[in-house]
Amino acid sequence: MTNFILTGESTVKRRTLPVAAALAATAALLLTACGGGDDSSKGNDKIAGADGTGGSTSPSPSGSASTSAEKNAPRFDFPSDITVTVDRESTGDATKDAVLRDLAYAAEARLEAFAKGNGQTANLNRYFAGYARTYWIGRVAELKKQGLTVTGHYRYFNFMVTDMANGSTAAVRYCEDQSKGYGKGIKTQKVQVTKPSDKDFILNTLQVAKDSAGDWQVTRQSWKKGDVSCVRG
Repeated sequence: MTNFILTGESTVKRRTLPVAAALAATAALLLTACGGGDDSSKGNDKIAGADGTGGSTSPSPSGSASTSAEKNAPRFDFPSDITVTVDRESTGDATKDAVLRDLAYAAEARLEAFAKGNGQTANLNRYFAGYARTYWIGRVAELKKQGLTVTGHYRYFNFMVTDMANGSTAAVRYCEDQSKGYGKGIKTQKVQVTKPSDKDFILNTLQVAKDSAGDWQVTRQSWKKGDVSCVRG
């Protein structure tokens, strides 16, 4: 996939033209690298304003709005050529579980925004705030301007709260697998498939804060491609 780092560089796979590559190339824009392939970007990429378990697998249905039984859960409307798997385990702590639940929603919200070519979706605005939101709005616009979108399968796993502060802010992390995710031409519909690589696996480190509505929003984010804690064979 075209390495996009949906984290500030392009979170799509950088296999053929990583969105990370494409986006990274375009200012390390969006997703994070989807797929292997040469990547001139640094191993640890950051976005402006992005300094920031009972196992369950929830694949988002292709071509339909994914839903959740959880109260007030968001609905994600992915195109038929995109599927998502979220592997998130319960920590046994209600607050931490709420943080990680919304973190997973944020990951899907970012992917949905890139897929739609719209950085102002309801879900992106709901789960991102401050610099992180501004950054991703710009990255989505840049990718669309390049005539690219995303396609394939994306998996999010190893969700963890690393620090909690006063019940209103937290430091979190999760892994992203873009080994089967790719960039795609909007007009040509040509998929940019690239050679698999450890860089298809991205460690995302974020800061989140609870808003007045009770949602945990990403305020800062950074990522590292090929991190050993995320790489899978």
